[in-house]
Amino acid sequence: MSVHIDITGLRPERVAVVPSPLAELGMALHALSEPGHHPGLQGWVTGVTARLDSHLADRMCEADFLWRTTFSDLFLPYAGIPGGAALPGATLAEELDLLDKLTDEQFVDAALEFSCAMPYGDGPSPLVDAGLRRRALELAAARGPGQVRFSELLLTDPPRIRGWLRQFLQDCDEAFFAEAWSRLRHQLTADARHKTDLLRRKGLAEALAAVSPVITLDVAAERITVDKLSVGRTATLDGGLLLVPTSFGWPHLSVLYRHGWQPVLHYPVGSPELAAPPSVEQLALRMTALSHPVRMRICRYLARSAYTTSELAQTQGMTAPEISRHLSVLKKAGLVTTRRRGRYVQHQLDIAVVARLGSDFLEGILR
Repeated sequence: MSVHIDITGLRPERVAVVPSPLAELGMALHALSEPGHHPGLQGWVTGVTARLDSHLADRMCEADFLWRTTFSDLFLPYAGIPGGAALPGATLAEELDLLDKLTDEQFVDAALEFSCAMPYGDGPSPLVDAGLRRRALELAAARGPGQVRFSELLLTDPPRIRGWLRQFLQDCDEAFFAEAWSRLRHQLTADARHKTDLLRRKGLAEALAAVSPVITLDVAAERITVDKLSVGRTATLDGGLLLVPTSFGWPHLSVLYRHGWQPVLHYPVGSPELAAPPSVEQLALRMTALSHPVRMRICRYLARSAYTTSELAQTQGMTAPEISRHLSVLKKAGLVTTRRRGRYVQHQLDIAVVARLGSDFLEGILR
């Protein structure tokens, strides 16, 4: 499972690394709504929540489905501007102006993606398709009266929702985000300069590797692959590729691959990860390997000391070939290391890898 970006014909000058205040505000709202996703932001979340005006807090709940899951493409409006060349604005006000430039169809489709779990991709808009409109309201009804009200207004009076959202985001900026952005924008600007320098000196492959080890470039196929628990495809076509750094975002590495929009990689900077995260495939192998009771018992022994296959066979009351098959699964998953001592081959559990498994799993599913 991965997201693929076809970059056939992409010129180096059409790749841009630019911070986005609106995208960062979207991530800030997400962190406030789902603090469990961001343990490193607990202090900031607690401080903002404690001083937040109760009226603004209530308004934050009215449409939190736009940012609770991750955040809506509405927070990356420049990607939807025709031509594929628009860049994030230097200020939140500039980016809100870009948000106003999206058509009602674009705005409604992006908003309904999370609020009503509508399909992500090409197709008619529920503003013009009666069947999709009914489906959107049915899905909203399953998620509570708040989403029903929001969806009904969105489908019948998009300008009203657009005005409400703009005012809400401006109020958030005044209440807490402007202070945070004044502190974070220097880090994000420095990261963007560093990635841009890598692009110019060493090329796209090196820049993408610096963004995240789960992003790879196949030069021959002219394709970027992002290892995620989702499936998607997009292409730069005649447009460009945007890389947008975020300080609030870890562990989320988001890919905008909406049909007709410019591809965007929204990546975290300063992530606390100690080692390169495993691929989704490797994570699945590890979880599967540990799901078998015999292999769990073997791990119990290997966590204490190194054992040969024969020794494990004796402790488990099994044959050596049976133990070898289980060890092969554990080694393929990267959970067991092997070393030779004279004529004996010993196996031992990789404690560091197992200790990271919980955080790797969380990072993998939230990536």
